[in-house]
Amino acid sequence: MTNGLMPLLQLSDSQFPSGAFSHSFGFETYIQEDVVTGTESFKQALMVFLKKQLIYNDGLACRLAYESIENGSPEDLLEIDHVLFATCVARETREGNRKMGERMAKLFMELYPSTNLSEYLSWIKEKKAYGHPSVVLAAVYHSLDISKKVAVETFLFTNLSSLVQNAVRGIPIGQTDGQRVLVDLQPIVEEAVQIIMNLSSEDLGAGSPGLEIAQMHHERLNVRLFMS
Repeated sequence: MTNGLMPLLQLSDSQFPSGAFSHSFGFETYIQEDVVTGTESFKQALMVFLKKQLIYNDGLACRLAYESIENGSPEDLLEIDHVLFATCVARETREGNRKMGERMAKLFMELYPSTNLSEYLSWIKEKKAYGHPSVVLAAVYHSLDISKKVAVETFLFTNLSSLVQNAVRGIPIGQTDGQRVLVDLQPIVEEAVQIIMNLSSEDLGAGSPGLEIAQMHHERLNVRLFMS
């Protein structure tokens, strides 16, 4: 692969069938409880999600998985996979990540196959690994020769973009308002990347109790648009 830009744009597209379209990761609870009622409250909640959930869990896991492949230690992916699964308290979120991870691994093996991704997918099929999008994408980013910093930045922004599209349907907010939220969060994403780059593996799995409770409440909502 001589040009990583086009596949990177493809992987970041909100229309890419990653499965994220079906998940709110607790935001639907906030919507129904009137915690998130419009653009501004959604932006604040998304900022918390970025600073708590994405930095210390998914984003850091993406960096660590990338480094394990870069350092020739793909077996470390198993430990990262297990920590992500064990530290995810909410059942729906845990299962949602697992399903998305396996689905994405199979899809990427069709589009951008690599040895590391193939090995991770085989571990999932053999039930040695649970499957998680951050690990899958780290393997894909590395195979496409995308730098670690750009990989983490893309991973964070893609997660936020997916949630914005879900907010357009779920709150709802306007498409233009959703795009304004993404513009406003761009410098926060840059800050988040710098934080992730300076964290250690010991920081992986730090939780956010409020968000975890919202994720656990979701499965008991009377009406649900999303799976988690």
